[in-house]
Amino acid sequence: MRLKFGRPDLAAYSAYFDVPPAAPATPVSVAWGGVTTLLVDDGTSAVMTDGFFSRPSLSTVATRRLASSRPRIEAGLSQLGVVRLDAVVPVHTHYDHAMDSAAVAAMTGARLIGGTSAAFIGLGHGLDHVDAVTSGERLVAGNFDITLIKGSHCPPDRFPGDVTTPVVPPARASAYRCGEAWSMLVHHRPTAGTLLIVGSAGFIPGALDGRRADIVYLGVGQLGLQPRSYIGEYWNQTVRMVGARRVVLIHWDDFFRPLDKPLRALPYAADDLTASMRVLTQLADDDGVALHLPTLWQRADPWSYHDL
Repeated sequence: MRLKFGRPDLAAYSAYFDVPPAAPATPVSVAWGGVTTLLVDDGTSAVMTDGFFSRPSLSTVATRRLASSRPRIEAGLSQLGVVRLDAVVPVHTHYDHAMDSAAVAAMTGARLIGGTSAAFIGLGHGLDHVDAVTSGERLVAGNFDITLIKGSHCPPDRFPGDVTTPVVPPARASAYRCGEAWSMLVHHRPTAGTLLIVGSAGFIPGALDGRRADIVYLGVGQLGLQPRSYIGEYWNQTVRMVGARRVVLIHWDDFFRPLDKPLRALPYAADDLTASMRVLTQLADDDGVALHLPTLWQRADPWSYHDL
């Protein structure tokens, strides 16, 4: 197979960066910080997935041991307006999701929540305690109920398996094995709104059967390298399964590039956002689902249906 050079042009999808912005009176907002970092906030309580802001370069990842960049984490939290969090939840434990999670939890007073792999990363990064959960278990974090449901990483998984010993930074990227790949339901009790976050474009058939969510933040990393049949089944096992009306695509940005530079899509060698969008836009049209790309740092109101 001939290697395809370059990367998709995000300008081709400019019309999709239109998730309704949050107003001052919006009860719950969702803001995106790149990859699958999401802040879900009601002004009193807030939870975050991943909290990955360090974004080391490709050459650093390939040749050096990795450690969190406190200045980059502080800048990311400042952009999102975060002072305190109730919980930080890595959607799985590859470095581009979990490397900064413990640092973010420590800096914001949050509980770190995940499986046993996340617990070993938290302990290796100096946390005294991590809330290790099992699939389907509901936890309370402020005004939010969090339920993690075991899923699967999109193939190929370059660092498969569990983390079985504490990961003490600096550490190689390979130390951050995938661990449990979660789909995460976030239910806001005061409004009864429910959000599904699927961090990796993988699935376990039927895992979300019986679950309901208004909105899905859908990970599409490596999805463009899969056959059309896989993309269709992924949509079926996530968006259709929970009956969502709006889908926001995440994990398409080049995470080797710092967040103070303009975002760009992952290169074709790692993914193909063009191929993903070709299939997903058709599936969304068929189902009458609104499809979007998120705007970096913007507090959005994905529950606003006035334009659907």
